[in-house]
Amino acid sequence: MRRLYPVPFRMIEQDQQFKKWQWIEVGVEKAPADHRPESHRVDIGSLKVAEKVTTQDKWAQRREWIDKMPTFTSFDEIQRACKDEQMSIALLRPKQVLGLEIKDARSKDWTADEKEKLMRAQMQGDLFSEAQAKQQVKELRKVPYDFYYSYVFDTPQGEQRCTHKIVDWEAGALFWHVFREHGPTGWKEKFRAKLEEDLIKKDLMFLMGNQHRFQDQWLIISLIYPPKQALVDTRQGSLF
Repeated sequence: MRRLYPVPFRMIEQDQQFKKWQWIEVGVEKAPADHRPESHRVDIGSLKVAEKVTTQDKWAQRREWIDKMPTFTSFDEIQRACKDEQMSIALLRPKQVLGLEIKDARSKDWTADEKEKLMRAQMQGDLFSEAQAKQQVKELRKVPYDFYYSYVFDTPQGEQRCTHKIVDWEAGALFWHVFREHGPTGWKEKFRAKLEEDLIKKDLMFLMGNQHRFQDQWLIISLIYPPKQALVDTRQGSLF
């Protein structure tokens, strides 16, 4: 797997904009200041959009690629792989997702330090001027809440519980959609209906990523949620 950045999505050309689960062709190079092995810088000017990977046949095309990813069933295993192999992106299949926690964000708006980091990210590679980067950061709304999944996984000592913050872009987009549609008093019910009811019923997996400066701190950077597959009892030839 690869971590590609910066991708200033709002400022790239319309015919270069792509969706989740869509192939792209783009020039990359190893990020010199980021020592995580998966981290690469993108040459946005070279980006070309190709075909989408669809959900047809119960995610058959997507599962083909999901199955090629190293998949972990224990967060402890991810931490060991990080220590031993410097791995910084991992697919986690939790034993059970317990629920969703919603907290007020520490700051409802971007702090000065966050704005500076966002602007520097957009200016990497001299793709955009400082004025363009400032304008993009100004237009970027901060979600005023933080979202967390609690889950359990097995260890030799028994079940262990973990809680990790969700920073998936889709979760933020869902928040703004339900907030706009249902207002400050109704959005939580609709948001929970999606993340705490709908997704948990699926084969929910977490794409985990750690932070460059604090590599012992992990976040859920993407949610992957194919439909559950029927299990086959080979002794009876039945589905259950």
